[in-house]
Amino acid sequence: MTQQTPSILLVDDDRGLLHLISMRLTAAGYRVTAVESAEAALASLAVQRPHLVITDLRMQGMDGLGLFDAIHRQAPSLPVVILTAHGTIPDAVAATRRGVFSFLTKPFEPKVLLETIADALRLSTAPVGDRAHWREEIITRAATMEALLGQAQRVAASDASVCIFGASGTGKELLARAIHRASRRADAPFIAVNCGAIPEGLLESELFGHKKGAFTGAVQDRRGLFQACEGGTLFLDEVGDMPPALQVKLLRALEDRVVRPVGANDAIAVNVRIISATHRKLEERIATGEFREDLYYRLNVVKLELPALAHRREDVPLLAGHFLARLAERYGRPRLGISPEAMEQLVSAAWPGNVRQLLNVIERAVALTTTEMISASLVRQALDVGAGSLTPLDEARRAFEREYLVRILKITGGNVTQAARLAGRNRTEFYRLLERHALEPGMFKVKVAAES
Repeated sequence: MTQQTPSILLVDDDRGLLHLISMRLTAAGYRVTAVESAEAALASLAVQRPHLVITDLRMQGMDGLGLFDAIHRQAPSLPVVILTAHGTIPDAVAATRRGVFSFLTKPFEPKVLLETIADALRLSTAPVGDRAHWREEIITRAATMEALLGQAQRVAASDASVCIFGASGTGKELLARAIHRASRRADAPFIAVNCGAIPEGLLESELFGHKKGAFTGAVQDRRGLFQACEGGTLFLDEVGDMPPALQVKLLRALEDRVVRPVGANDAIAVNVRIISATHRKLEERIATGEFREDLYYRLNVVKLELPALAHRREDVPLLAGHFLARLAERYGRPRLGISPEAMEQLVSAAWPGNVRQLLNVIERAVALTTTEMISASLVRQALDVGAGSLTPLDEARRAFEREYLVRILKITGGNVTQAARLAGRNRTEFYRLLERHALEPGMFKVKVAAES
């Protein structure tokens, strides 16, 4: 697999300088998106997440530091380099203390800029796992998911314990598998165990193994999952449901890197990375004494939070198409499609069951449809709810207006006529809204495959 070409978002209201730097960076082998304002940069970020942002400090409207603050609220690990002709030592100190990666004063040597970019990219991209297959099971074009996957790829390069939070059906095990595939442990086993689905007496034996005669039914020695997963990744799903007595033993295994099988006298050294997941609020379980605080901090070295499907609606058409293609092949119906009205129903649904529920709805519709086109009424029946709709723009808060527009443009692939109809606006009004947020419909026609 070839490595992904690093992408840079370049922001400067000096059109001549913007063009010059863009040409130099393109010649150096980078993919460059050049915009002339911080507002346009935020719009571009909503469409496509770069590996690095380079911005001028002094600009009309929002300045470079304001843009940096806005970026870091959304993507704290995305490096930002600030360029300025008005730089002073106090400016540089203040900027770097706030988390700006580097502060370069104009005029600067092209060599210095390229070295700074190389340094930033070494931090913003993982040294291993930059292969498309590591994340191939995760279907998305949502900026929030791309930011999360960027964090997942970086943490995969380490052996830090990861705790994945998210509602049921959001894809916690898929993300855990992706981290494993992107890590140095990719060739070793990945084993998943649901801590809430196995009785306490059996869970201890399942995790740590047992000796022959340790309990009734233990007719021979048995290796536990820690030993079976040697060198690989052990995924503890619904770790928040683990019984308190086992939490103590798990904590010891994490701290000492040894396990003691049930009925054994000697401990066995293990080399396993732990990724855990839960849909519960562990802080609340700590407060009630149901979960150990010391174990929480051991598991939660890096926290990744999967968004609900309702918060990434732009992914619904992608996921629905992916599931439909897979199910149509299984059911021997390769010509199946989803009508535009049915897709609107899918996009507008509440999705309390998240991606798992979407898969269920598509499979039910495929199983029940008597035509080659899945209809809106069949989708409503599969959802088992009344028809819903996107929130009208005039009822949405101004702060969320851009996100609303971005989602609609992603859903329609930049088709303004369809987007305006979904938003309940005529084309003139809709173009006015796009202009207010520096959104260009053409930005949403970029092929997602280019990012893979």
